Order: sequence, then C-alpha cells, then structure tokens
Amino acid sequence: MKKATLFKKLQKNKLIKDDKVLQAFQAVSREMFVLEDSIEQAYYDGPLSIGYRQTISQPTTVLTMVDALELKKTDKVLEIGSGSGYEAAILSQLSHQVYSVEIVPELVTFAKTNLSKAKINNVEVIQWDGGLGYDKQAPYDKIVVSAACDKIPKALIDQLVEGGILVAPVGAAYTQKMIKGVKHNEELEETYMGDYIFVPLTGEFGKA
Repeated sequence: MKKATLFKKLQKNKLIKDDKVLQAFQAVSREMFVLEDSIEQAYYDGPLSIGYRQTISQPTTVLTMVDALELKKTDKVLEIGSGSGYEAAILSQLSHQVYSVEIVPELVTFAKTNLSKAKINNVEVIQWDGGLGYDKQAPYDKIVVSAACDKIPKALIDQLVEGGILVAPVGAAYTQKMIKGVKHNEELEETYMGDYIFVPLTGEFGKA
C-alpha cells in the first residue's frame, strides 16, 4: 500500500477526529522507521517486526492512540515503548517535547538513529523501565503506553498532571482493551476505545 492510499483510507473511515494528526502522518516518513527488508511494506496497515520480539504498530492504531491524547503544541509527553521511534515522531509534530522510554538497548539505538535521520529534535529517547514512568521529567501533560499491561502502573498515574490524558492497552496477553484515562483527584476516569493486540510490557511491571 502506498502512503497516499492509506491516507485516503484514514480520511474515509473518519476514525481520526483531529486533522492535525493526519497532517502529522503526512509529515513523517514511515519508511525511515521500519527495518530495511520491510520498507516496501511501510504503509501496510498492520504491525511489522522490528526485531527483539517487538513490533511497530499499524499506522491506524498509532494514529488512533495519538488522536485520543488531544495533544496541544505546549504539551510535554511521555511515551512508554519507543520501538523504532515512529510514534514518537508523530507525537513530536503535535507537542512541545516528547520523552520516550525503551527497555531494549538495541531499540533505543534504533529509535535514536531513525529520529536523527528524520531531523526530529524534540524527542529524547531514554533506556528505562517504562513501568516506572520517568520521574526525572515529570509531571507530563499526556502519557501513551505502546505495550500491553495487566493494569496501568501507578507511577504513570502519579506522573500525569491533573486533567492530563493517558492512553494504554490494558489486559491479557492475547487481547487488550484500549483505555483512555483522564486524571481527576489522583485517579483516572476511563473510557473504553476498543479491543487491540499489543506485545507485552516488559520490566518490573510487565508480563516478562
């Protein structure tokens, strides 16, 4: 599938409410964030392997999650699970600063390299256990979790500003419920966004 074809599909299905998210999709070359042998499939609307038992999520899923964050250009964003850096690149177009944590050292290098090639300079990729959040730059206006977790780690809720938004796939190993949570009085008011399949969060709060 070509980029223009996928863009028309996204416009037609109207899953993405904010036109600025579609503009961000147009601005970022997904080819720069997949493995070399997957370049011809860069705009296939499905997950692709990036090695180390990890995947780059399908474009529709990435954009749906980003759309749910209701991003503003002043926002400071925490991303859990850098992967190849693609979602961070999309986030970078819509926010002030992105802190992206990744537990796999090789993927930290991969994401940093890809973001550098794409000339994106408002994303910092950090090797870290995402279940712990990243308190060095907390609090965050928005948090997005790009891996399945049994429950949303408390550290992430604690590091979110009052009124901030968190989006995460929550549930069992083979299917998860996408949750959008808005923080009020130290708790998340949750909205269900549909069923998805993600690789599991690793580290102290992960499944593996």
